Amino acid sequence: MAKAVDDMNPRTCIVTREAGDAAELIRFVVAPDGSVVADLKRKLPGRGVWVSSRRNIVDEAVRKRLFSRGFKQEVRAAETLGADIDALLMAEALGALSLARKAGLVIAGFAKVESAVRSRKAALLLDATDGADDGVRKLSQAVHAVRSQGLPAPATKSIFTSLQMDLALGGHNVVHAAVIAGGACRNLIQRIERLERYRG
Repeated sequence: MAKAVDDMNPRTCIVTREAGDAAELIRFVVAPDGSVVADLKRKLPGRGVWVSSRRNIVDEAVRKRLFSRGFKQEVRAAETLGADIDALLMAEALGALSLARKAGLVIAGFAKVESAVRSRKAALLLDATDGADDGVRKLSQAVHAVRSQGLPAPATKSIFTSLQMDLALGGHNVVHAAVIAGGACRNLIQRIERLERYRG
């Protein structure tokens, strides 16, 4: 089994030439057909090159043909590489949301979510990107009410559409969800924040 790359070892972005931890960059390898492949889990075999984990930087690497320079050979980087990585990171985040549901940590439905926020059970609040402003406003007020008491309030994220939340949670017309603290919740937050960083 391939060994994961040491995340503590600094790597250098082939675009910015800035060094950073592996967790802050994306590793790329060359497939047998000569195409550039994103190794998000940092486990694929072969020599890798690194690019800062930001969409605009990946797009620049493709546009300026910097992968060929980094690998010191002619390689093919798809023009859609930046968008493809975005889709992969979104799939990882949705997978983490589904795992949190299977762990019994997800609450859906406006009233239940609001109750979870006000009772401080929720560690994460998810609002669908296409949800109504009224619901978002009311839940924001609930978060503010908790925070105004000097108590820990849930992180709030709006990155999934209602349809994406439906599919991940096995529900119908899911617009708001609360996630209870736990390992699956921490993993979900990490996945979402990785996608947010990538999108800038």
